[in-house]
Amino acid sequence: MVDVSSKGESVRQATAQGWLSMTEETLRRFREGSLDKGDAAAVARVAGISAAKKTGELIPLCHPLRLSGVAVEIIPHPPEKIEVTATVRCTERTGVEMEALTSVSVACLTLYDMLKSLDKGITIGPIRLLEKTGGKSGDWKVHG
Repeated sequence: MVDVSSKGESVRQATAQGWLSMTEETLRRFREGSLDKGDAAAVARVAGISAAKKTGELIPLCHPLRLSGVAVEIIPHPPEKIEVTATVRCTERTGVEMEALTSVSVACLTLYDMLKSLDKGITIGPIRLLEKTGGKSGDWKVHG
């Protein structure tokens, strides 16, 4: 693990995004909330929040962070896609990019798990960092 003890604490935020592609019928059922396992969006949000909090345990060389906020959004894009975004915030010595990416990844996997009985061909991706603020390296935002 990289030693960050000489760095000062600063407010840091990162937003990541992921996508799921599926059949129109699967997205329709998701939007109706008519799934055997219940409200997929609500479960995926909770899974994403939990994943962000556990990132330091899941990624071997990632620092455990004291998160001050995690927001996960699940946005249907008819006819065949769902967008997942996660914004994670903390005041720490290192960034929260990995927490945002882990949050999105687990939320996408949770949606897959809850929808797979309807559509085994669901695809996940791309998953990417959209932006980050704070820290020594400064702000960064994806272009395009």
